[in-house]
Amino acid sequence: MLNTLLDPIRSLRSYIELPRAARAEHRLDRRGLPGTDPGIDAAISESLAWLGRAQDSSTSCDGGVARHYSLLTGWSASYPETTGYIIPTLLRGSDVTGDTFLRERARRMLDWLVSIQLPGGGFQGGLIDSEPVVPVTFNTGQILLGLAAGVKAFGDKYRDPLRRAADWLVQTQDKDGCWRSQPTPFAAPGEKAYETHVAWGLLEAERVEPGRGYGEAAMANVRWSLTKQAENGWFDCCCLRYPSAPLTHTLGYVLRGLTEAYHFSDDENLLKACRKTADGLLSAIRPQDGFLPGRLDANWRGAVSWVCLTGSVQIAYCWLDLYRITKDKRYRDAGFAANSYVRRTVKVAGPLETRGAIKGSFPISSGYTGREYGGYGPYEYLNWVSKFFIDSNILERTIREAEEKE
Repeated sequence: MLNTLLDPIRSLRSYIELPRAARAEHRLDRRGLPGTDPGIDAAISESLAWLGRAQDSSTSCDGGVARHYSLLTGWSASYPETTGYIIPTLLRGSDVTGDTFLRERARRMLDWLVSIQLPGGGFQGGLIDSEPVVPVTFNTGQILLGLAAGVKAFGDKYRDPLRRAADWLVQTQDKDGCWRSQPTPFAAPGEKAYETHVAWGLLEAERVEPGRGYGEAAMANVRWSLTKQAENGWFDCCCLRYPSAPLTHTLGYVLRGLTEAYHFSDDENLLKACRKTADGLLSAIRPQDGFLPGRLDANWRGAVSWVCLTGSVQIAYCWLDLYRITKDKRYRDAGFAANSYVRRTVKVAGPLETRGAIKGSFPISSGYTGREYGGYGPYEYLNWVSKFFIDSNILERTIREAEEKE
């Protein structure tokens, strides 16, 4: 009772003690979503530039990408997991913008990741300076996406590291397709349905190294994950910490893994499973402005008042991908709305630390509880939000350009 009564006082004190930039951003976000959308081209360009600055500004100075820029503490050390899947985004960004330096950035990231691969083939969880240093299933799967892109773009230099990582994932997988033995020490324990995003890494490995069992292992995990899907498309065991109200971020992970498995297999049952989840998410978005609550309960009702911006653009990508497959315009319209919502949070001018960057959540913090700041990545601009944002906006631009030609 006393703690409850004291929480508002603690919250005010904590706000007053925030750095000036954090207080200013908090106040700005509390006024509501900005009315101006900078547009797809400007947003992609500025976000790619910010990822480059995040690589150059990493406090570990190693070629990896800083996990975040924080209004409280500044730049972080490099984050192996997300550096891995940023690589294909930079390579795609180079293709669509003509900026060849993005390829060189991707190569530096690859060389760094190869240098930190653990003896068994896996990769560590957490930041590069995190403890303990142990191989982790999810992080290895995300880095595998980068290694597969590296083989395609640069050749055999990255083939052996890819094989070692993919072999480790196959060897550590349980017979039912789940990975249980090598969890991250930085999230709640337990099975994770969103490791279909690891399966996607194995599917990419299968494409460049066929016949080594990578595709079979990936599809085994996808089949296991579907045992966690409810009839309405919602997933149990699908959050870092709160499985009863998963983040849209982890729901985006599981859905992307399913859609990639459909592309690999052409299994119509998988497409039906994708649409169950995609349709459930459609029921949660506010179509007039693209607002999607950052956590959703088992009935697809919002469990929080803030938006997990990375989840919004991950899901937007999946909706747009499903639109290309099904021609269901509900997916296109929802994807466009969610992308626009996130674009409106992006500044294309101002300090380089935040220009083109994207917050973990909007508002940037949902307040202080007396124990910690609320929201997803409070007061942080996260590198993986930029990655998924760029991917989704490139896809939106591709769809808009195709429709203009029709």
